[in-house]
Amino acid sequence: MSTSTTASVSTHILDTSIGRPAEGVAIELSARTGRDAVWQALGGSATDADGRCKDLPALPEGTTHVRLDFAVEPYFEKKQADAQQDAPANRDSGAAFFPEVAITFAVKPGEHYHVPLLLNPFGYSVYRGS
Repeated sequence: MSTSTTASVSTHILDTSIGRPAEGVAIELSARTGRDAVWQALGGSATDADGRCKDLPALPEGTTHVRLDFAVEPYFEKKQADAQQDAPANRDSGAAFFPEVAITFAVKPGEHYHVPLLLNPFGYSVYRGS
C-alpha cells in the first residue's frame, strides 16, 4: 500500500505461449534511494495460480528506483518436463532463452506501480499497468 511518503508495487505474469497465468515464478524485490545508491534486497515471493504476486514487501521511505527479478528458468523447465510427460514429441519446446528477467523502474512517493510481465520462452514484454 502506498502512502504519501512511499510508493507501492504489484506484479503479475502471463505466459503468452499458452495464454495463461504463470504460476510458481519466484520474484525478488530490491530498492534504492537514488540513481547511484546501492540496491537493497527487500525480499520476495512467488506467483500464485492467477500469476499474481500479492505479498511483495513494502518499499522503504525514500525509494526512487525499484527492481523486480523474475526467475523464469525454473518455470519453463517445469513446463517442459510436464510437456514431456504429456507428449514426448514436444521435448524441445519450453526451454527459456532468458533464464531471468530483471525490470528496473523509477517510482515516486504516493504512487502505486503495477508492472505486468508478458512472458514466453523466447521473449518478454513489460509495461506499467493499473
